[in-house]
Amino acid sequence: MAEGVRYILVHGSCHGAWCWRDVLPLLENAVAIDLPSHGEDTTPVSEVTLDLYVDAVIAEVNKFTQPVVLVGHSAAGVTIASVAERVPDLISRLIYLCAYAPKDGDALHIMRKRAKRQLVMPAVVRADDGLSYTIDPAKIPGIFYHDCPPEAVEYALARLGPQPVLPQETPVKLGDNYGSVPRSFILGEDDHTIPPEEQENMVADWPKGDVHRMNCGHSPFFSQPDALARLISEIVGE
Repeated sequence: MAEGVRYILVHGSCHGAWCWRDVLPLLENAVAIDLPSHGEDTTPVSEVTLDLYVDAVIAEVNKFTQPVVLVGHSAAGVTIASVAERVPDLISRLIYLCAYAPKDGDALHIMRKRAKRQLVMPAVVRADDGLSYTIDPAKIPGIFYHDCPPEAVEYALARLGPQPVLPQETPVKLGDNYGSVPRSFILGEDDHTIPPEEQENMVADWPKGDVHRMNCGHSPFFSQPDALARLISEIVGE
């Protein structure tokens, strides 16, 4: 692929590369990928692990001859952190978008339970086999897309899929490699999925210059794609 590509956009729970539809035309040199079992990827849910997510991102990273910026939305914060621990020299920056920013030993499902306000858990529908979950369709618009255009909500509702459980129950192992990679956080001040105060807690010890805020819900790639693309570009100095 062309050397100019420098952004890899990684989706969160139940989503796919499709969620970046409105950002890709605005963010030069960006690609979006489907994690295993999401979007157009046909990996069976029963085979999906956090390592498989990480391997999929690294496979994309390895297509390029220069370090890339990883943008991880929501649950993908855990994935991009794990990628940085594995291949720090190939990552120029991590950007967490309304995301979980883990510390060593964290598992996403534990991070979610720390929140005093539980916004998503009451809407989770666990599969009979326990391997995945979905979100109650009646509650999805208010949780994920409350500030998004109706067309975008309809587009997303037709594409959301099951979320494998195992990757979110797996603790991350983060050390000096992860610590060596620059990272930034974009906080959604009206997020109805990850409470804004929980996002604040996750970055409380970060340098203030690395924490950015948008007056948006959980999905600014639909609600404010222009502002989001502009902010991402500004973060990396373009």
